[in-house]
Amino acid sequence: MQSKKFIRKEEDFVCEHCGAQVSGNGYTNHCPQCLWSKHVDIHPGDRASECGAMMRPVDVEKKGDKYIITHRCEECGYEKRNEAAEEDDFDQIMWFAG
Repeated sequence: MQSKKFIRKEEDFVCEHCGAQVSGNGYTNHCPQCLWSKHVDIHPGDRASECGAMMRPVDVEKKGDKYIITHRCEECGYEKRNEAAEEDDFDQIMWFAG
């Protein structure tokens, strides 16, 4: 049975979309340069998804003083909303917020 509890994993990675070296802080779930993500979790941090495909940022909305990025899996179509991080490229956020 899958747990819905958040699992914090500090992992560094190379973005498979733009090649940026990303230093994870345990909450990092997308590349701060291009905003792309990877479909690796069913629940945050569990790394239980068998898909493993890239997730394109498809929308950004502003909620209060925060920006919420919607990612869509290029393989299976799964969508996940993630809060933008302070280190994210703000120009990219604004481009997707269009």
